[in-house]
Amino acid sequence: MSAHPPQPADATQPESAAPPESAVQSEGAVQPESAAPPESSARAVGGSQGPSAPGLLLSARDIRELAEAAGIRPSKQRGQNFVMDPNTVRTIVGRAGIAPGRAVLEVGPGLGSLTLGLLEAGADVAAIELDRGLAELLPLTLHALGVDEERYRLVHADALQVTELPNLPRVGQPTALVANLPYNVATPILLTILERFPEIRTSLVMVQSEVVDRLTAGPGSRTYGGPSVKAAWYGRAEHAGRISRQVFWPVPNVDSALVELTRYDEPLGTSEERAEVFAVIDAAFAQRRKTLRAALAPWAGSPTRSEEILRAAGIDPGARGETLEIEQFRSITRASGGIV
Repeated sequence: MSAHPPQPADATQPESAAPPESAVQSEGAVQPESAAPPESSARAVGGSQGPSAPGLLLSARDIRELAEAAGIRPSKQRGQNFVMDPNTVRTIVGRAGIAPGRAVLEVGPGLGSLTLGLLEAGADVAAIELDRGLAELLPLTLHALGVDEERYRLVHADALQVTELPNLPRVGQPTALVANLPYNVATPILLTILERFPEIRTSLVMVQSEVVDRLTAGPGSRTYGGPSVKAAWYGRAEHAGRISRQVFWPVPNVDSALVELTRYDEPLGTSEERAEVFAVIDAAFAQRRKTLRAALAPWAGSPTRSEEILRAAGIDPGARGETLEIEQFRSITRASGGIV
């Protein structure tokens, strides 16, 4: 075959190599064309023999060859570090409890290592990818490996801007999030998905270790902060294991870990209450060294009003934000009259 592999958005690409118009759509589901993938892409994932690793998974060699064939290099600006160890992928999928017939959301699929692990376990996958080159390559890789196009959908978009998840033809809306999140935007992506998509009941994401420490910290801890309290609004966050730097390409300068968040059976409050409570949380942690009386003054209108609200909520005005649990922030919001 004479077709060329897809190139990154900033690479020179012959007109004939451009994917069909329907292949990549912002905020839309991607379905691969029936045509065979580029020859070089098929070779990179093992050709007719499949990938080097057993089953669907890609080996470290597969990952590097696939990226080289497509002219793709990990972007530091976008926090891209690709997982290249099949055993790590299977461990993550197993820890997430993925079973056949599950509908899974993946953010930042990259070259497809984790995507293939999820598919191998029997899940169907809705993936969101911002990088154009990667978004063009992934459907070709899956097609080369014989993955039924009904088992996945790809959205080429910024995950922070997505307001609707694609429906997977066989299993419906995703109910689990499993992802290797870009390091530089991991917390905003996780909290945004939890806010917008209540159908996501469980989340297992790989992020920097320090992010996991913040998300799972309790009141009084040095790492406890706004993300800790906001995560607690949605569910229970737990440390789910550390990941070696050596399983990534390129090798990052920071340690990685897994965090698992299980959503409460019933939400703590309405979306309107959540917005009010999060405003209090943001104010409380804007200047950590200040007492709540001083820190909440801009939000309340004055230090005096701040103290009145805190006392009405049964909270010491001299306390600091890092000592409060989510329920105490709810009490402050209610005492302010912000919630009817």
